[in-house]
Amino acid sequence: MDQPDPQLLQVNPASDESEVVYRSAPVFRAEHGESKLTRLIEQQSAKVSSVSFLLVAVGTMSVSLVLELLGKRRVSRFIGMWPGPLLTMGVYNKLVKTFGAR
Repeated sequence: MDQPDPQLLQVNPASDESEVVYRSAPVFRAEHGESKLTRLIEQQSAKVSSVSFLLVAVGTMSVSLVLELLGKRRVSRFIGMWPGPLLTMGVYNKLVKTFGAR
């Protein structure tokens, strides 16, 4: 009977022995590539600092709070929906900076 591979017996994914280095998958088909416009947008947005997205999101929350206290509820709620998408754009921006445009 064959002995199992010792690495297969390792069940702790946090151990040093189970560390696996992954490489990004190459783009095999042309339709999976990015357009020139997408690359241009990603290159330009990578120039924006990551903290600016956080500051703008906190700023919109502050403006929303002030408008709510002033009794302008409809505008306050509209602006209050902005922080989520702004923070999501910040995460996307950070990913593009870290991994580059694919």
